[in-house]
Amino acid sequence: MCLAVPGQVIEIGEDNMALVDLAGVRRKVCLDLVDGVRVQDYVLVHVGFALQRIDEEEARRARQQLEAMFALSRGEAEPS
Repeated sequence: MCLAVPGQVIEIGEDNMALVDLAGVRRKVCLDLVDGVRVQDYVLVHVGFALQRIDEEEARRARQQLEAMFALSRGEAEPS
């Protein structure tokens, strides 16, 4: 199973590498697979690569789904 995590592009540097905020964790991500990414765009990230751009609402929904999945895996009630 593959998992892509939504994040927001904070800055774009040399060699098409971006600093992306992934729920408070900042990572360098390669943008080579997605054209036209700009600062403040949201992207889906898998193993250090942006796979596609998404809008802010989709990023929010994806993050909520991930949080719910992790809560259930810990035996907690699903977050509201």
